[in-house]
Amino acid sequence: MAKTYKNIYSEIYSLKNLFFAEKEARKHKTKKDYVQKFEINFNFNLLNLYKELKNQTYQPVPLKTFILRDPKTRKISKSDFRDRVVHHALVRIIESIFDKSFIYDSCANRIRKGNLFALKRFDKFKRKVSHNGKTNGWFNNNQVKGYCLKADIKHYFEEVNHEILFSIIKRKIKDEKTLWLINKILNNTQNGEASRKGMPLGNLTSQFFANIYLNELDYFVKHKLRARHYIRYVDDFVILHQSKAQLVAWEREIESFLKNKLKLELHPEKTKIIPISKGIDFIGFRTFYYYKLLRKRNIQKMFSKIKEYKKDKIIKEKILEIFQGWKAYSKWADSYNLRKRVVMKIYR
Repeated sequence: MAKTYKNIYSEIYSLKNLFFAEKEARKHKTKKDYVQKFEINFNFNLLNLYKELKNQTYQPVPLKTFILRDPKTRKISKSDFRDRVVHHALVRIIESIFDKSFIYDSCANRIRKGNLFALKRFDKFKRKVSHNGKTNGWFNNNQVKGYCLKADIKHYFEEVNHEILFSIIKRKIKDEKTLWLINKILNNTQNGEASRKGMPLGNLTSQFFANIYLNELDYFVKHKLRARHYIRYVDDFVILHQSKAQLVAWEREIESFLKNKLKLELHPEKTKIIPISKGIDFIGFRTFYYYKLLRKRNIQKMFSKIKEYKKDKIIKEKILEIFQGWKAYSKWADSYNLRKRVVMKIYR
């Protein structure tokens, strides 16, 4: 029988946990006015949060929503800083409860995982399911065998069903006060009205609950379908196999599972079965058997930042900071000449 947790709420609202939660919430944001405002009266604000959570009088501030284009248009909902402290306080305590049940190849928003971890796993799996593409000593990408089911869940964060998510969480957490807090966070919206589905992009808790929800899919794919070469990163996932027919059959079963168990569906335009030799677009890279290319929009985003710098919309220190992060990421692709071009554009 799976272990359950009944008395964890006092750990969540403890002053010690709230103190460290605030430190995590403020990372890379210490110059933001809302952080400085909170920290001017740090002891008072933290003590207030402690009392509100302890007495269960806590009410989150309605979300602020804005549109982000980078270049894909996304609706981001932003929580008040004090609410973000509460999100971190909650996740700090319950993360370990759920993380141990996640599969090894669930890669997003987990300690010692991430997109580069997923990329390495993809490289390992493609070698296992493919021939090595070597013919008479010459590398030939056309000789690479095997296929990849590249899938995306349609409008995932908008469609997460609260009732289903809650039933999954309640299998492990039996503490009614902790469940009350989770419910408060889930039902916080822009207009303050409760919702039966959807989670705001941008919240730490949304990222964490996303893994809890799709852990059901992970178990179905790994243990019911017995797919060995499966990787999931948030709502994108891939399955690699030698047989295209097998992937076609699995796609149908996954569609049925998502619809019936999680009230979700695969994106019809973004879900495809592709020969590995054609290159697979996953985690920001187009991965071929012997080399990787950066995704075009990743390159375009870097060039657009350079244009902003040239128009004095970004200071030099900021563009160099952006470039260092982009360079560290782009090094995972075959991008030496591209990186030289970017440097030239910055300093020209």
